[in-house]
Amino acid sequence: MAQHLRDLFEAEKKKDKAKMSQGHEARFLEKLEKELPQQKSRNRFNFFSIAASVVILLGLSYGAFQFYQSPTDNAMPTEVADSDSNSELKTLGDVSPDFKKVEDYYLASINLELSKVELTPENKELFDGYVQRLKELNDEYVRLSKELTKNGPTQETLDALIDNLKFRLNLVMRMKEKLQEFSDDSFEQTTV
Repeated sequence: MAQHLRDLFEAEKKKDKAKMSQGHEARFLEKLEKELPQQKSRNRFNFFSIAASVVILLGLSYGAFQFYQSPTDNAMPTEVADSDSNSELKTLGDVSPDFKKVEDYYLASINLELSKVELTPENKELFDGYVQRLKELNDEYVRLSKELTKNGPTQETLDALIDNLKFRLNLVMRMKEKLQEFSDDSFEQTTV
């Protein structure tokens, strides 16, 4: 039986294959062109689709590279960065959202209390002394922020930053009390 199938296949190969008539392929292509003429515009569309995909892919790659690039890769040397700008310093808010709330609360409270202070020529000297101490605490806060940026968040640094904010708020509150006492004393002296 296997031999019989082989003979059939051999005989089929030897048979004269059907020949196409003269110009059959050209007529077929002509009919095909009439039925599907939009094939050329589709090629152009494919080219623009590929080009747009490449542009989008390059844009996304560049954006991801910029996003994930570490800040030290393009930062200036530390001596120049420290003297020129504090914009690269980390703050409590950069560590966690909860610390940001704490930092914002203290800074807003300090600024609010400072805005309520009434400066007069009589209390200017007292006010200047407190402002000088506030400046020292602010400088210490900047130093701690540099330490946070350099070494990363540690419990000691975070506690020191929060304590610094507390000290500044307490100092402003004491200043307000002293200024109030000073204005009360000066008021009593003028009335006597």
